Amino acid sequence: MDEASGGKPRKPGKTTSKKKTSEDKLLIHGVSEDGEKLSVLRARGDRVEAGIVSKVKDGEPLHGELVKLTPHADFPLLCDVDVELAAPNAGAPKLSHGGPAQVATPSYRANWDAIFQKKPRPSQLN
Repeated sequence: MDEASGGKPRKPGKTTSKKKTSEDKLLIHGVSEDGEKLSVLRARGDRVEAGIVSKVKDGEPLHGELVKLTPHADFPLLCDVDVELAAPNAGAPKLSHGGPAQVATPSYRANWDAIFQKKPRPSQLN
């Protein structure tokens, strides 16, 4: 019997902990020379990414996401990640082609040809 479940026996495989398990984990594996930045490996779902984490400072831009790290009690270098502010381009649609937008219109091309078209050369020299 278990006192936490009010005297009822626990079912196998069930936990009584209300704490949710995060699928977003971060492992700290290095510190910069000045101690301001951390080298990390982040596991999200089925992806593993390498990155740098630093403290947020007033007046400096964010590069990426704003996250809250919660270290594990038994292994402080492993943290649960809570995303406080997603990266600005995280939800942006992907371009179907690789390159800048095409801005040349038919009238632009016609005027370009009118201005920069090769002029006929005179056949005889003076």
